[in-house]
Amino acid sequence: MKVFGSSGTRGVANDELTPEFVLKIAKAAGTVWRSDRVALARDTRATGDMLADAAASGLASIGADVDRLGVVPTPGAQAYAERKGVPALMITASHNPPEYNGVKLIGEDGIELAVGSLERIEDKFLTEAFEEVRWSETGHSHHIEDARDWYVSQLLEHIDTEKIADANLTVALDPGHGAGSLTSPEFFRKLGCEVVTANSQPDGHFPGRNPEPVPKNLRDLGRLVESTDADVGIAHDGDADRAIFYDETGDYIEGDATLAALAAAQLEAGDAVVSAVNVSQRLVDVARETGSTLELTPIGSTNIITRIRELQDQNVSVPVAGEGNGGIFFPNYRLTRDGAYTAAKFLELLVGRKASDVVEPYSGYHNIRTNISYTTDAEHDALLSAAERKAKESDAELNTRDGYRLDFGDAWVLARSSGTEPMVRIYAEAREQHRAEELSEEMEEALRTAKASV
Repeated sequence: MKVFGSSGTRGVANDELTPEFVLKIAKAAGTVWRSDRVALARDTRATGDMLADAAASGLASIGADVDRLGVVPTPGAQAYAERKGVPALMITASHNPPEYNGVKLIGEDGIELAVGSLERIEDKFLTEAFEEVRWSETGHSHHIEDARDWYVSQLLEHIDTEKIADANLTVALDPGHGAGSLTSPEFFRKLGCEVVTANSQPDGHFPGRNPEPVPKNLRDLGRLVESTDADVGIAHDGDADRAIFYDETGDYIEGDATLAALAAAQLEAGDAVVSAVNVSQRLVDVARETGSTLELTPIGSTNIITRIRELQDQNVSVPVAGEGNGGIFFPNYRLTRDGAYTAAKFLELLVGRKASDVVEPYSGYHNIRTNISYTTDAEHDALLSAAERKAKESDAELNTRDGYRLDFGDAWVLARSSGTEPMVRIYAEAREQHRAEELSEEMEEALRTAKASV
């Protein structure tokens, strides 16, 4: 049994992800950490209280006092962990649908745990080798009231607030009823922006839209930008570690274009930029133009963090990293994905320029993403076997770092198993829409045919 995927562990709450399951994760993590104090936070999901209570019980049973932060964005919990020098447990399913919940584990340095640390915790979980204490040594909970306020204040310390304030920007914000509802509106107002909002009431049922910030879920934001003449639209996922943007006309900005624009502003010759195997050609071009090295990893924040740390240990500068889903790292600030910080760095690029102009050099590519769900191991294996056969039959350049990526020079297609949901994802990119659709449809047909034969 594998407990942790590419970004923690997730499942349907009270079905796959039960209080008992979370309690065991907390016991396992606490046993490995051996810390007398652990921070605990959650996003707004309806099952967050229930699962946070289970986690607090598990931590207390191994003797740890628990700092309960309440509803805080994941980067806010990470900032608290770094500030206090304590590990943290975050109850969140990030961008997953409302019925899901999950657990992310954070080290005392404020960084998501590396693969090796997760494997040690997973071993404790599977063997149930918990170091429980006597009744008189159990831990206690302490409610921390200022975690959100402190998170916003330290964000402001790391952003050029005067530069942004002087631009007199109007920001249309859609935090999607998630944890960012309680921090991002205040943050952007304190940056000197006029802020108009949609779906900004914290609500774990996510009545306005699903947590994943993709175009089909963000129609309200596009209309809000257009109707208010906003300079930019900003959307978060459920735990606000991602930021997705709309330009001043109300049009969606591809996340890969945003990453390329932010990378171009950060990178210098000799730097490295880290991304995942589904990287867009946009970032490949930026790395080449800036004289930087592009380092590819398997998909998932844990893998990207691990590679960044390896490069830093080699004294390689990594000023920016991330994926085209809005999850971007600025390691010189903190080795975390932070939707509010990412949005503020994008606002810095809007001084004297329109959002559409900022990303225009990185337009011209079309992206397709398709998901194929499975319900059994046999279906999963059939899907991946079909992707492997497709790869072997092709004359494209093959990369198997994470799944099967076929590079054709003018375009590419990737099929890989999701690390967070029971599905195989297909990604395709090309300069022409029909070419991307062709590659995606060919891969999808091969995989669906294989699944149907199981």
